[in-house]
Amino acid sequence: MNKKKITLADLDILKKHFQSKGLHTVCQTAKCPNIGECFKNKTATFMILGNICTRNCSFCATIHGKPVIIDKDEPKKIAQTIKDLKLKYIVITSVTRDDLQDGGAEHFKNVVESIKNNIPDIKIEVLVPDFKGCKSSLDIVFSSHIDVFSHNIETVPSLYKFRNNAIYQRSLDVLSYAKQNNFIIKTGIMLGLGETEKELLKVFQDLKNIKCDILTIGQYLQPTKDNISIVKEYTEEEFEQLKQKALNAGLKNCVAGRYVRSSYFADTSYNSLF
Repeated sequence: MNKKKITLADLDILKKHFQSKGLHTVCQTAKCPNIGECFKNKTATFMILGNICTRNCSFCATIHGKPVIIDKDEPKKIAQTIKDLKLKYIVITSVTRDDLQDGGAEHFKNVVESIKNNIPDIKIEVLVPDFKGCKSSLDIVFSSHIDVFSHNIETVPSLYKFRNNAIYQRSLDVLSYAKQNNFIIKTGIMLGLGETEKELLKVFQDLKNIKCDILTIGQYLQPTKDNISIVKEYTEEEFEQLKQKALNAGLKNCVAGRYVRSSYFADTSYNSLF
């Protein structure tokens, strides 16, 4: 891997490029700590369907409220941006759009198809909301040419009170349905909200049972003073121990560390499966 650091000037140019086209990236919107590393490695995570979420999870930095009108040109803009920046691996995610009948599934499909039509060899991972568990919405996403299907579990069942309008079993069912449709499936959880190791081991087992391929484990970092506080800061040793326990539970790939996020080194996790 190229260890050359991306400069602040480089980051500013990239951010302005996205902003000039009216595009959002998780790297910026969700204040991801790995923005430099991902941009350096020609990867990026685009946030489609606007930057205002219909849900209000206690740990999330994304704005919540009344969503914006869908930009019908967004698929074309994203495809052109990827081409301009010569990106190699893309994650497409979105805010949750409970206001839309299909949750935004058709727009996901349009974005993926626009990218693949312009850059056939690129790898695309989608990180989707739960679509309220609606299989018809998931089927729309499945009909596009994606390489990895991702949906985040986020935390253990007892802490789902922090996930507004989310249900642990429903999230598992979404992942399971994708696996039944023969996709590589991926999920992520964050630590530090008050979970116990016993609860984490149960989650690992649940993910093994649905044949989850990739798990990411990161530290919850309180994004603003209005978000819930951190209960525990994990050490790198503890992350490594949990990674080994996840692998011992039968998961194929696990990436764990303080700054790990669901799209962190997404290309490396994907390539490790082959």
